[in-house]
Parts: sequence; structure tokens; C-alpha cells
Amino acid sequence: MIKFLVDECTGTNVAKWINEQGFDVFSVFDELRGASDKEILEKCFNEDYILITNDKDFGEMIFRQKEAHKGIIFIRCEPNNFKKRIEVLELLFKNHLSELSLNFVVVTNDKIRIINQI
Repeated sequence: MIKFLVDECTGTNVAKWINEQGFDVFSVFDELRGASDKEILEKCFNEDYILITNDKDFGEMIFRQKEAHKGIIFIRCEPNNFKKRIEVLELLFKNHLSELSLNFVVVTNDKIRIINQI
């Protein structure tokens, strides 16, 4: 079963929506508020969570620092609000759910880019 960890900056409404879709979800805002990016990434790796974030620092950690991960979804949408985040995630889940694990995925209003990390 796919598990998602929703970063604090991405929001509780997104976490709630993912939960309503039947997925196991961990909300940093609700359960680990104030955690560092390193702590979040370690939790994701150790507990098999795919991270959902709109914090570009995770890209730096993955590509430059070569940090281990189980999958990252980086949301870049306009307007940058929870309704638009849910809209782009809904499209991603519908068409690419099986491709999320171990990859770095960038989701925008009109594009989904899956960067294979294996």
C-alpha cells in the first residue's frame, strides 16, 4: 500500500483529501510540526512514505546531497493554494500512481515530470 507524508507547508487540507482517497497519510502539520527537512526525509525513508511537498529544498537534498528517499512529489502550481494542489494531485494519482515510488515527481498546472532515481 502506498503511504504519503504531507509536508507542513503543503497543508492539512491536502492530507485530509489524500486520507479520503483511502491512502495511509501522515501530516507533518498535525503530527510532527516544526520538524527539520532532514528529519522529515529520514522519517519518509525509514517508514516507506512518499513525501508530498512544495518546498524546493528537498530537491537540493536529493540531487546535490544525494539523500536517500522513497519518492518525492514536488508541487509547483498557480495559484499555490490547497484547492489547486488537490487538483494537480488528483490528476497525478489517476494517471501515474504506480510511478511515484522511488522517483522525484514535479507536478505543475499543466505538466507532470517524473525523474527516475534508480
